[in-house]
Amino acid sequence: MINLTNLQARRFLLLKHGLLGEHKFHGKQGIMAFIRQTGCFQFDPVDLCGQNAQIMLQARVKDFTKSMLEELLYVDRRLFDYPDKNLSILPVTDWPYFQRYRDTAIHGGRRFPGMEELEAKALAYIRENGPVSSSELPLEGGIRWHSSIHWSGAGNKETKASRAALEQLYSTGQLVIHHKKNTRKFYDLAENHIPKEILSAPDPHPDEIEHQKWRLLRRIGAIGLLWNRPSDAWLYIQGLDTTRRGKIFTALLEEEKIIPIKVEGISHTLYIQSGDLSLIETIKSGLEPKPRCEVISPLDCFIWDRKLIKAIFNYEYAWEIYTPPVKRKYGPYVIPLIYGESFAGRVEAIRDAKTKTLIIKNIWFEESIKQTKKMQTAIDSCLKRFTKFNDCELVEWQEGVLR
Repeated sequence: MINLTNLQARRFLLLKHGLLGEHKFHGKQGIMAFIRQTGCFQFDPVDLCGQNAQIMLQARVKDFTKSMLEELLYVDRRLFDYPDKNLSILPVTDWPYFQRYRDTAIHGGRRFPGMEELEAKALAYIRENGPVSSSELPLEGGIRWHSSIHWSGAGNKETKASRAALEQLYSTGQLVIHHKKNTRKFYDLAENHIPKEILSAPDPHPDEIEHQKWRLLRRIGAIGLLWNRPSDAWLYIQGLDTTRRGKIFTALLEEEKIIPIKVEGISHTLYIQSGDLSLIETIKSGLEPKPRCEVISPLDCFIWDRKLIKAIFNYEYAWEIYTPPVKRKYGPYVIPLIYGESFAGRVEAIRDAKTKTLIIKNIWFEESIKQTKKMQTAIDSCLKRFTKFNDCELVEWQEGVLR
């Protein structure tokens, strides 16, 4: 068992995520290095000041631009969109690991009368005409259908035939997202974009337990430090109940793939991937990294386990975009603000594309944070970078916002 002070635990997490000290991720190679560390980037289409995955990357990757992620997805094809923790972005090399879900989707789609005929028509159209969206695919009518993509919200309702066919073919792996135009998805044949050797590769973990071990270890790496407790970090690892999770933690310990950690003030044992031991040792040697200020995304893997963030950083965060306005404490798209080894507060920023202005609607500082000139200079610098990231030229502070 390795013992860490609260400050050491904070430093470990922030350094692992590239949110403290000098930037360790640079350019498109940095994006690929970070996604190999985390396993996936959670995707969400809401874009008031950048989409979730984009905001997450701009905080870590020096001089990140939105086009970098777009190119890796739809030009270089080193990344692809697929379900992991909700709808996500994954390395294309992970394609074989999700074969069981594509197989399940194939069998599930066959339960709906008419689905196979719709699939055949959609595939024939794409082979003849190329990438297509559901609004352009000429399939008439609808189908009472429940999407294999479990977060799509289709429910057991009548869905447009074109949408049902494309989503079903996407969930079975016959189609991939060719590109997106705002929130509209255009689909094309997977064989046109996924290398043959990856497309035909067998599932590396056909055994269910081994597959769950792989996914659980991956989620520990995504956050960096995690406990064996119910957590949003485990979302969509199918069949992972409390008993199964405990057995997998035991197995990973026996295989020396994880190391137990005791953090000051936290009664539950936490775990790191064994590969992170060297970073722990560096921190325990007395490293004092240079502070940075960053805004991070609402679905950032760093804060997937909100109870853990509360326990280590004494910071509570809720994404209030789906909270009824009368029940909101802050605002619909308030995102966390980090300075140094602490969460300094939260900020609400909105991009005005017409005037190329980033509007700072409000900043709420934590009561425990002492506002210094040095911190304010860092915040100003951070928001200037955030303005550039959002393709804006001006920063406008809404009247009454504390600076």
